[in-house]
Amino acid sequence: MENLYSALNVQVANWSVLYTKLHRYHWFVKGPQFFTLHEKFEELYNESASVVDEVAERLLAIGGEPVATMKEYITIATIEETKGETNANEMVSSLINDYKHLKTEIKELAGLAEQYDNDVINDLAVGLLVKLDTHIWMLSAYLGE
Repeated sequence: MENLYSALNVQVANWSVLYTKLHRYHWFVKGPQFFTLHEKFEELYNESASVVDEVAERLLAIGGEPVATMKEYITIATIEETKGETNANEMVSSLINDYKHLKTEIKELAGLAEQYDNDVINDLAVGLLVKLDTHIWMLSAYLGE
């Protein structure tokens, strides 16, 4: 069960790092797409906060303990903090890469959930995969890819 706890904690950390990254993008985006991206980044950081809460509560429900400090987030997260991207396209490209990375890990989480016959966590993972697929598609379309 420890590997399931660990996989869930990595997601708590990842989505927490993403939450902060999205705030930075929200605050620092500039250019002709400011209004569009400013609103989109806000939508995405609010979603990230919800994911952190949902995953952490699921972890508690199965007897685990979610990480809950910035130090822990940075230590176990598998996505990186922002590198100081300054242009809107760099910000969007960075998010696409993060979402693709999260998608890979969440597929692994779904596999672990199946091993432990935990339909609730599997359902959570599938729901996250749907969100991630949609974000990857839309952000890629924004970049004309």
